[in-house]
Amino acid sequence: MRPASLQIEVLETSALKDIGFVAQVIEDCQQLGVAFALDDFGTGYSSLTYLKRLRVALLKIDQSFVRDMLIDPDDLSILRGVIGLAAAFGRQVIAEGVETVAQGTALLQLGCELAQGYGIARPMPAADMPAWVASWQPDAAWRSGPD
Repeated sequence: MRPASLQIEVLETSALKDIGFVAQVIEDCQQLGVAFALDDFGTGYSSLTYLKRLRVALLKIDQSFVRDMLIDPDDLSILRGVIGLAAAFGRQVIAEGVETVAQGTALLQLGCELAQGYGIARPMPAADMPAWVASWQPDAAWRSGPD
């Protein structure tokens, strides 16, 4: 396996225990081609300093903000802010816990093009993945892209 095929997820709260050490490990691994994602972003003690020091490729927005995004203006504001921060820092962003087409559509409109959750697929055995990948089609609302 090529190192570029590997992405390691680091929990935000774990990274903060020794940010200097974690930042160095991330940097060393990135020199080998390994990518990193910061998981559960926004649930710990998120700071612009942490975002600056932890050179992760991907921020994973915790499902707790996605769950009620369509009815809770505060969750929607948090999503807008995190997606904006990710863009400003040149990071990709993925939303966890997308369970409905409406959530996926709203995230696309906010500029979040990556998502995971039951709205896309339920957990499945690895052996089922190739057939699922070959046959899966996004909902028509998602294919049209953001307005």
